[in-house]
Amino acid sequence: MQFDIIQPDDWHLHVRSGEALKSVIVMSAKQMGRAIIMPNTDPPVINAVSAKAYREEILGALPNNSRFEPLMVLYLTNNTTPEVITQAHNVGVIAAKLYPVGVTTNSDSGVTNINNIYPALETMQQLGVVLSVHGEIMRPEVDIFDREAVFIDEVLTQIANNFPELKIVFEHISTKNAVDFVSISNDNIAATITPQHLLNNRNDMLSGGIKPHTYCLPVLKRVKHQSALIKAAVSGNPKFFLGTDSAPHAKTDKESSCGCAGVFSAPHAIELYAQAFDQAGAIDKLEGFASKFGADFYNLPYNKKIITLKKQDWSVPKIYPFSSGEIVPFMAGKTLNWKMF
Repeated sequence: MQFDIIQPDDWHLHVRSGEALKSVIVMSAKQMGRAIIMPNTDPPVINAVSAKAYREEILGALPNNSRFEPLMVLYLTNNTTPEVITQAHNVGVIAAKLYPVGVTTNSDSGVTNINNIYPALETMQQLGVVLSVHGEIMRPEVDIFDREAVFIDEVLTQIANNFPELKIVFEHISTKNAVDFVSISNDNIAATITPQHLLNNRNDMLSGGIKPHTYCLPVLKRVKHQSALIKAAVSGNPKFFLGTDSAPHAKTDKESSCGCAGVFSAPHAIELYAQAFDQAGAIDKLEGFASKFGADFYNLPYNKKIITLKKQDWSVPKIYPFSSGEIVPFMAGKTLNWKMF
């Protein structure tokens, strides 16, 4: 069995910088036509100048014949002004990312109080700049499995009510709470779903020993949340679309006393999604989720290239070269049932 779909886009991707970038960017470029590039580099992408420089670095790491298009995102800080938003918009930045401070990798410069960026959000609403959200609350008294639900109640509902025309992407949703919130919200609010949240739940990460290469933030949740995410992804609802959140970390950084959060899925992302959709009996719904709904939300044309997915068994490599070391991909050594050609 095989079928063709429009080349997909990745609406949430980490590619790092320097040698790490050179190790991974070609993998995404082989699969995706475009990608929303996350700005939590070190240092972060906080203005028009750094956004342009980062885009040039990415393009410079691609083969000359590549048509892959990086879509740039600004990193919101407490000091992001309307002027910074306007300048970034003028150089082609299409979104700005809200990282609550300390919530994930390289988020130390994130926002401490949502009210600090209200002027920036107002400008984004006026200009049509999308707000991309890492939706978790980072407080000691909030259980790690409840961070997303608390964020919806305390922050995201407030933003949505106060900025009804602001386009918002709730990134890498991991709970039924998030599915329900997005489903009943207006059409300006959408969400991305990762392959690991579709294919795994917290048992896959913790049962029989900790699996560091399955650890990500937001952390994998109960089966009931996984089921809600699958149902949303295969529903044909255009509010839900592909965003891998592929986040490369060296093997030594994952397998350490304080392992980094992030799942690396870039080399075989569309095959992972095909696996999840096929297991749900909804392979016919994959093209909309992977290739159309995100482009529609960002008001961009569909890719012209067509890719072929063929049902055949193959084994995910156990390791890839990465910078000066190695990186372990999601589902390393396991068998997938779909292959892209």
